Amino acid sequence: MSAAIYPGSFDPPTKGHVDVIERARRVFGRVIVAVGSNVRKDSARLSGERRAELMRAAVGDLEGIEVEVMSGLLVDFAREKDVRVVVKGLRDVRDFETEQEQALLNRTMYPELETVFLVSDVRHGFVSSSAVREIAFHAGEVRAMVPGVILEDVRRLYGRGDGQKDKI
Repeated sequence: MSAAIYPGSFDPPTKGHVDVIERARRVFGRVIVAVGSNVRKDSARLSGERRAELMRAAVGDLEGIEVEVMSGLLVDFAREKDVRVVVKGLRDVRDFETEQEQALLNRTMYPELETVFLVSDVRHGFVSSSAVREIAFHAGEVRAMVPGVILEDVRRLYGRGDGQKDKI
């Protein structure tokens, strides 16, 4: 069976990420979750290895899923792994515009690399890692957005430490 790479910063992993991973596994059989950094976004709060640990916990022992830290370009990682398919989840048209641009750039560097888009499940279309970080920082409830197995880690790692909600 074929393999696909699902890249992202996963800062932190969300239920939406896990949903895309599970669906990609049904299509491709094997999914390599590539935990990297996105220089277009703010720098990650946690190291790549710590985010990979959270992702490993989030996906549990699902067969056919590997989680690795990726440094450098996705195209180089894909060549190294001898994988020619990238999977990206899309929540909305803004995601499509960004991901289409990235897919075209990747194809200029690695013409054999195909990008496959999976539309988010309606239950997760509003979820983003940046929203989770902000809500957790302000001691808000993130239970609906992150896998239960990493919920306390997310609260602890992304909260501001005092556990208090903002007072107006």
